[in-house]
Amino acid sequence: MRNVRTVNNDAYRAESAGALSTNKVLRNTYFLLGLTLAWSALIAGVSAALALPHPGLIITLVGFYGLLFLTEKNRNSSLGLLFVFLLTGFMGYTLGPILNMFMARGGTDIVMMALGGTALTFFTTSAYALTTKRDLSFIGGMLMAGFVVLLVAVIANIFLQMPALSLAISAMFILFSSGAILLTTQQIVRGGETNYISATVTLYVSIYNIFISLLQLLGLSSSD
Repeated sequence: MRNVRTVNNDAYRAESAGALSTNKVLRNTYFLLGLTLAWSALIAGVSAALALPHPGLIITLVGFYGLLFLTEKNRNSSLGLLFVFLLTGFMGYTLGPILNMFMARGGTDIVMMALGGTALTFFTTSAYALTTKRDLSFIGGMLMAGFVVLLVAVIANIFLQMPALSLAISAMFILFSSGAILLTTQQIVRGGETNYISATVTLYVSIYNIFISLLQLLGLSSSD
């Protein structure tokens, strides 16, 4: 009887330790996500106020993927936090000129609707991932296939410049990013994601993509 009780106590302690670890990762992720969103918004505001030019597609891609690589490489050290803020600050800077472009065309309502839609999408998908008992791991394969389709579509649209294709790409980005939020959040809850820096970056990039995609969808649909 003592052996059974000991095994049960050990199992209970292990389960409790796992739950505490998961809660810590989730708490740290949301805390860091809140800080990075605020920091990115601040940089975007400064970039917009100073009317700074957009760095262009090549510099944006090099800066984004370079800082993303450095963040992931240092995700297990305090240096990773520095690169997280460099990455999100850089993305905030690229957002400033985009906001100015919409504001110059009287698109304040579009920006606010995109912001509200982004917040609603994030909170809805996060709430579902936190409460559902359904295993969402199947989304991983769909995201991989979706990434390939998006990559091909984006490259094609660089040459074709078709408004209809741009709308389709924006819609796909919203679906892709929503799936990433669902999968990442459930992985944190179930212990599959144990690094809050990586989780924060994934959620931040997903939110950024949803916001930009909604701006494009609303902007194209409201243009003449």
